[in-house]
Amino acid sequence: MKDREAGFSDAEVQDQQLRRVLSVKDLTLMGIAAVVGAGIFSTIGNAAFNGGPGVSILFVITAITCGFSALCYAEFASRIPVAGSAYTYAYASFGELIAWIIGWDLLMEYAIGNIAVAISWSEYFTNLLEGFNIHIPAYLTMDYLSASRAYKEVLAAGTDLSGISAKVQIAAGAWESAPGSGNLKFIADIPALGIVFLITYLVYIGIRETKRATNAMVLLKIGVVIGVIILGFFYVQPANWSPFLPNGFEGMMKGVSGVFFAYIGFDAISTTAEECKNPQRDLPKGMIYSLIICTILYILVALVLTGMVNYKELQVEDPLAFVFKNIGLDNISYIISISAVIATASVLLIFQMGQPRIWMSMSRDGLLPKKFSSIHPKYKTPWFATLITGIVVSVPALFMNLTEVTDLTSIGTLFAFVLVCAGVLLLPKEDINDSNRKRFRIPYINSKYIVPALLIIIFVLLKEPILSLFEYKGDWHVYKDKLPYFLFIIAAIAMAILSFRKNLSLIPVLGMLSCLYLMTELGYTNWIRFLIWLGLGLIVYFSYSYHKSNLNDRNQ
Repeated sequence: MKDREAGFSDAEVQDQQLRRVLSVKDLTLMGIAAVVGAGIFSTIGNAAFNGGPGVSILFVITAITCGFSALCYAEFASRIPVAGSAYTYAYASFGELIAWIIGWDLLMEYAIGNIAVAISWSEYFTNLLEGFNIHIPAYLTMDYLSASRAYKEVLAAGTDLSGISAKVQIAAGAWESAPGSGNLKFIADIPALGIVFLITYLVYIGIRETKRATNAMVLLKIGVVIGVIILGFFYVQPANWSPFLPNGFEGMMKGVSGVFFAYIGFDAISTTAEECKNPQRDLPKGMIYSLIICTILYILVALVLTGMVNYKELQVEDPLAFVFKNIGLDNISYIISISAVIATASVLLIFQMGQPRIWMSMSRDGLLPKKFSSIHPKYKTPWFATLITGIVVSVPALFMNLTEVTDLTSIGTLFAFVLVCAGVLLLPKEDINDSNRKRFRIPYINSKYIVPALLIIIFVLLKEPILSLFEYKGDWHVYKDKLPYFLFIIAAIAMAILSFRKNLSLIPVLGMLSCLYLMTELGYTNWIRFLIWLGLGLIVYFSYSYHKSNLNDRNQ
């Protein structure tokens, strides 16, 4: 209970306060700013390539999953209006150790996600400059590893470059033209560094300035996305929607990482609880409104993309610009490229704002040095945590190739969602009185019979795929990706039993199980990387944070 009390009150003992300026409109626009970005402008292409027109169903499935989580975030945000997002909520529900794990997990979600977004922004920005005949040397627009790999690939191909993509040839050329000798070459993504510096400065000088920049960028990119939908429908060929699920359900689910990555962000606005005018009323509305708007936009965009061209052509980095260029509308394609630069910048802005506020909450609890919770006397922002966030994102963005680890962002976020949904089930029952009557509450639906019944129906309908999990055919590389499904089956059975015995609330239970299922779709390798990251976090906790914790001081 001491942990819970600390979690509920960790903001109220602070003399320094953040500036309360955010309304429902601002929060909704911030949610849209964080969600509508790299997902709708890039990852939606690969998802459509794998799932065909049926990828629109995956957007609905993912939206429902996120919706359960959003309702749980909203319950916490209205009951515990404190900065820190899932970290603060985990502290209130589970105590310090689990809170540290989720805080460490969120560091991975925000930091790695932001590095990927910064690199993505750099690509769009470089392409945009090319349109104005402004050419930046290739070795200043990419990472060292990509250029090195490309050079080796071109060397291995010899004189026959027909099987080498233009992108790889450009990267190999960057290696050859870069200053340096041997393997010591100066190759760095300077635009990625520049945008992170600019965004960090915006976040540093204040929430009001961040709000204005975000609102302007959101209105512009929503206008462009709606324009794409309206114009695109005139070029839709219904024949492209058949077959709707060309690769079946399994093929559709291959796009789950890219589709879920497109939704990441609505939870970021919960980090701004102490900067809302009325967090108990406004935060739940902002999260839910932004999720609904983004889902509608995503489904319509997915249908337009797969209707304009055959889904097999959509394995490209810029699918929206590609489909319009494909039908000869180059000017529209160029406008989309401009909006992509704006969209990815706004995502970067929201995540760069969220990360320092999580560190600030962890610092207040003694889990990080006190410097992380210091508030700038003039700008009223967590200035030190903001600067460290800028460094943590900008330096790796200069040199790292993160295409192999972007799935970590999705698995880390889903893990946070699982814990938030579980945390709602552990919240103490609250007496309703005049002071709290109007705040948001998750509607209580008894899961006693519903969850066990759903589980039985699913096992009956999917009997063959479930039984096939127990068949090992000698190929470990294929079978190992099935291992996470066993964890899901065990968790589903356990939750069905608990639901029957404890009369648990249905929405958090469905949120936990749906998020855990999406985690199983991300494969064995990502689970291993994720567990290694959590292991490192535990080493940091027991070697530093546990001894410096406010709770440890009190107990002594």
